[in-house]
Amino acid sequence: MKVELVTNLKRQATKILAELRRSREPVLITEHGQPSAYLVAVQDYQFMQRRLELLDGLSRGELAVLEGRTYSQSEAREKLGKWLK
Repeated sequence: MKVELVTNLKRQATKILAELRRSREPVLITEHGQPSAYLVAVQDYQFMQRRLELLDGLSRGELAVLEGRTYSQSEAREKLGKWLK
């Protein structure tokens, strides 16, 4: 992973962004020697967001099963039948 100082980002933003688009490698931005932010390609960020939404949905589903908030197949068919008419 590439690391850049925040001052370099300020001075060379166009160059750093061009390299990011070319390599698709995230850039860690540091301030005063400490990690401050990650710079990632838009497509990669959107992909990560979709993946997080999917994982969140799976987690909610697992919790529902553990809590017994489920329907049998016939109950589900009956409830969905109202929507599908």
